[in-house]
Amino acid sequence: MSSPTRKAINSDALTRLAQAIAVAVSATLAGCSSHAPQTDAAHTPNIAARAKQKPIWLSEKPSPQVPQDVWERMRQGFQLQDGLGVNPRIEQQRLWFASNPSFLENAGERGSLYIHYIVERLEERNMPLELALLPVIESAYNPMAYSRADAVGLWQFIPSTGRYFNLRQTRFYDGRRDITASTTAAMDYLTRLHDMFNGDWLLALAAYNAGEGTVSRAIERNEKLGLPTDYWNLPLPAETQAYVPKLLALSQVVMSPEAYGVNLNPIANEPYFQVVEINQRMDLSKVAEVANIDEDELFQLNPAFKQRTTIDGPQHLLVPTSKAQLLTSSLQTMRPEELISKKSLKPVFDGADDTKVATVRRAYRVKRGDNLASIARANKVDVKDLQRWNKLTGKNLKPGQTLVMHEEVKRGSGRVNTVVAANSKKPQTRYKVQQGDSLYIVAKRFNVEMQHLKRWNPRVGQALKPGQMLTVSNPH
Repeated sequence: MSSPTRKAINSDALTRLAQAIAVAVSATLAGCSSHAPQTDAAHTPNIAARAKQKPIWLSEKPSPQVPQDVWERMRQGFQLQDGLGVNPRIEQQRLWFASNPSFLENAGERGSLYIHYIVERLEERNMPLELALLPVIESAYNPMAYSRADAVGLWQFIPSTGRYFNLRQTRFYDGRRDITASTTAAMDYLTRLHDMFNGDWLLALAAYNAGEGTVSRAIERNEKLGLPTDYWNLPLPAETQAYVPKLLALSQVVMSPEAYGVNLNPIANEPYFQVVEINQRMDLSKVAEVANIDEDELFQLNPAFKQRTTIDGPQHLLVPTSKAQLLTSSLQTMRPEELISKKSLKPVFDGADDTKVATVRRAYRVKRGDNLASIARANKVDVKDLQRWNKLTGKNLKPGQTLVMHEEVKRGSGRVNTVVAANSKKPQTRYKVQQGDSLYIVAKRFNVEMQHLKRWNPRVGQALKPGQMLTVSNPH
């Protein structure tokens, strides 16, 4: 056989051998597949199910809940507590607040109209929320507060500093009492002092109390003597030595009021007032009548108008949020002369018959846990009357909401000392004025009209002094 023939035979043999091997391998693989363990197939659906699950991102955090109470919102923004340690000057002030819980409780009640606004403005500037407690130290949150140094308002501006920060002062208007304008001025001033003292808030606060010159001279003195120049080591006036510790101690009490025996009533974390634009002169008494607002409450929101008339001031009013829409719509339909009061203030009971009664309106601030039934029962009125007086269609109330109540008061034929509410047999009482009190606060405390309080105390002016004695009829 020739060589080419042998090569062809070998090639054919190799081809047939390769085909045979391929068939054998295929049969073997098919057999293996048919005898594969069932556990792999059984686990397949679970793998698919797991693949469809949403991924869990470890970096995601639950969004914090918005506080319902302004006090809690304030606590979350405290920035001055770090590194204080044990400080006798702070402890001394904290002991005073713990021994006098009514001071902070009363200041908080007065400040409930303003605190939310102040907290929001501080947050906008990223300033420490402890500063919302500064009006407690300065004025006990009384916008009518007046000091011996002629400082006025929540933030206690003296005339010259007030004018420097554009707080106008005229016979009819004092910007130092203006809630929004004075708050802006105070924050501008504190920011300027903060920058002046290289970002040290304690030095800025000391300068707010004593003046930047006093603090700067104390720093220069310590520098010359090689002494520390932080707030705690500066030779400052006694009042300023106590001023910053007082604010820090107050902040710690607010942080844990129960621990110090202080009862802070919740303040709703929502705006208490709204700005309503005006374009004409108005008497606050008329505005209150049009919008069904308690007149004294309206004046507490707009205390800068010293004569209770919108002269010389900004062209807007602060009104309770719930009344803003009603006032805005009413102003659009009323004639200018309807908003100016022409009647003179007359004595409440002059020329009246003993047998006749007068209807007196007073306000009640809703507290947490109150309902219409409990309020009506406590004030000896009917639930239906309470709904009618306040135009309520349901029974839902919100903490901080103001309710108007009507009360029949027996007229006294000019004999003020005989005035007694028709539904009460309680006689008159004598009240000693406390630090931070105003006529408005005392009237609120005893649930009487402020004009009656003035009538019963004709020799008392707007500014009260601690220790003064007031006559109050029918305290509740």
